[in-house]
Amino acid sequence: MLLRIRVRLPDRPGSLGKVARILGVAGADVVQMAVLERDSGRALDDFTVAWPTGASIDRLCEGLASVPGVEIIGIWPTAEPQGAFPDAALVGQLASNPEDGLTILADAVPGILSADWAGLVLSDPEDPDALMMVHTSLGVFADIDVPEVHPLRARAFTGSDGTQYALAPIGGGTLVLLIARTGAPLFHRSEVFRLEQLVGAAEAVLGGGLAAVIGRLGTVRGPQRVTRS
Repeated sequence: MLLRIRVRLPDRPGSLGKVARILGVAGADVVQMAVLERDSGRALDDFTVAWPTGASIDRLCEGLASVPGVEIIGIWPTAEPQGAFPDAALVGQLASNPEDGLTILADAVPGILSADWAGLVLSDPEDPDALMMVHTSLGVFADIDVPEVHPLRARAFTGSDGTQYALAPIGGGTLVLLIARTGAPLFHRSEVFRLEQLVGAAEAVLGGGLAAVIGRLGTVRGPQRVTRS
């Protein structure tokens, strides 16, 4: 299986190599690494590693904790999309099937942003409690407790039950792309920005047909029951 590991470490030569060596010694095969931020002599990095299914992560945590200055922010399961350029591949899928463009977007985003699931939520600006989940990706197995999505702007937040959410409005209206994950840290601002970019790419590809696609969602797909958390 794949794990996403988020660590904060000293931003100096050799620190990254020490972390990579520790991961290898623990039995993790690093398949991807991303620097999320650098500030005040510290760096925040994400590692994606292949890890034996069912194996305890205790030795992984112990190994990382042994590196001076390293702080474990979170370790959680992830599913990486196929291909070296998933964002570009998604744009191609949207262009080839624009009528289902927004559902294709929602289905693809969890893999790209290491989330559990994504959903398209319609919100009535005159009645904030009137939320309608019109599509969910794989990974949803029960009724969803939908959090407050207002204000409708790109942002990350933590739900009352500890679920981590990020959202981005679509089309400047009342449709929201909502992504969620549990057992993981808050979505980083770089992840929220990437979510915005993906939504912007979908809007550009769909162009003048975006409003029609949004209009069909609630009637063609049929809403799921929504519970406010």
